[in-house]
Amino acid sequence: MRCVIARFPFDLYKDEVENSMKGIKPEPVTGDAVVISRRVYPVKQVGEVITRQDRRDFSSAEVVRALSKLGFTCRTAETAPAPAAAPTPLETASALLGTPVAAAPAPAPAPGPAQGLGAL
Repeated sequence: MRCVIARFPFDLYKDEVENSMKGIKPEPVTGDAVVISRRVYPVKQVGEVITRQDRRDFSSAEVVRALSKLGFTCRTAETAPAPAAAPTPLETASALLGTPVAAAPAPAPAPGPAQGLGAL
């Protein structure tokens, strides 16, 4: 398939992209990502490998558009899974002790001197 990345035309094929990424270790994903052979790569890393250009020469949107047309699964930065929230100190201590976190029940109000006796 013919596509334009960084103002240069490229003829890309799905199997050629898979073969070119075969021995390359994925970098940590911080933005847009693409799944190639069950591995998740940053699109800028893939774009650099398949175009042999510097990452600053093209945008991630250009590479996402080209790889999507080839049939790869692309994830934009908005749809990437968010990291799990860190547990609170109370949750951490509870997990270490092996007891569930339970809120203490509120104490019942003590009856006053005029409650229940009526007016005298």
